[in-house]
Amino acid sequence: MPGGLMALLDDISVIARAAAASVDDIGVAAGRASTKAAGVVIDDAAVTPSYVTGLDPSRELPMIARITRGSLKNKLLILLPAALILSEFLPWAIVPILMLGGAYLAFEGAEKILEKLGGEKHGQTLEDPIEDIEQFEKDRVAGAIRTDLILSGEIMAITLNEVAAETLVTRGIILALVGIGITILVYGAVALIVKMDDVGLHLSKKPQAAAQAVGRGLLAAMPKLLTFLSVVGTIAMLWVGGGIILHGLEELGWHAPAEWGHGVQHAVEHATGPLGGILGWATYAAISAVVGFVIGMIIVYTVLPLVEKITGKGAH
Repeated sequence: MPGGLMALLDDISVIARAAAASVDDIGVAAGRASTKAAGVVIDDAAVTPSYVTGLDPSRELPMIARITRGSLKNKLLILLPAALILSEFLPWAIVPILMLGGAYLAFEGAEKILEKLGGEKHGQTLEDPIEDIEQFEKDRVAGAIRTDLILSGEIMAITLNEVAAETLVTRGIILALVGIGITILVYGAVALIVKMDDVGLHLSKKPQAAAQAVGRGLLAAMPKLLTFLSVVGTIAMLWVGGGIILHGLEELGWHAPAEWGHGVQHAVEHATGPLGGILGWATYAAISAVVGFVIGMIIVYTVLPLVEKITGKGAH
C-alpha cells in the first residue's frame, strides 16, 4: 500500500510539473505574440479616442466601457472561434479576409481625410446639429467597434501565426489571453487619456502651487494631445490598412509591392545610421499609408456610391 501511494504521488507530481511547464509555455507564447502585435495595439489606442472626444465629458467613460465590451465580444465570441476554425479547416481564407478588413480601414481613413478637407460627409458628425444624442452615441460606439473588429482581427492573426505549431486547445487559450490582456491595456490607456483633462482640473484647484502648475499644464496640453491622437488615429487606419494589404499580396504570391516598400525601408535604414530603425519603420509606414489612402479613395469614389445607391442612404 505505501508503495502504491508513493507511486500515485509520484505520478501526480509528474502531471503537476507537466501542467506547470505547459502554463509557462502558454505564458511565454502569449507574451511573444503580444509583443509582435504591439504596433497594431498602438494604432488601436490612437484611433479610439477620436470616437469619444468632443462629447459631454460625463459620457466618455460609459462610451469607452461599451466599446470595451464590444471589443471583448469581437475577440472572444467572433474572432477567436473564427480564427480556430479557419486555422483548422480553411487556413487559405485568413489572408483574403484580413485584406478585406484592411481595405475597410483604408476606406475609413481616406473618408476622414476627405471630410476634413471639406469633402462630402457620410453620416452625422460633431459639426452637425445633433437631434438625438443617444442615437448619435450608439452610432459612434458602433463605428468604434467596427474599427476595433478589424484591428482585433489583425492582432488575432499575428497571435495565431506565432502559435501555429501549438495544439488547438493551446492556441485557443493563448488567443483568449492575448485578446483579454490587450483589450484591458488599450481601453485602460484610452480611458486615462480622455479623462486626463479632468485630472488636470482637479489638480488645478488644489492649494499646493506644484499641483496647480501640473493641473494647468495638463489642461493646456490635453486638447493638443487629443488633436494629435485624432490625426495619428486617422493616419494609423491608413498605414495599418495599407500594410495589411501589402502583406496579404505578398502572402498570395504578389511580392513586388511589399518588396519595393521594404527595399526603400532598408535603404533609409542604411543611410541614416543610429536613427535607421525608427526612420526605416516610419518610411515603410508612410508607404503603407499612401497605399491605404489610394485604396481608400478608390472605395470612396466607386464602392461607396454603389452602396448608397443600393441602400438609399450613407454607408454609416
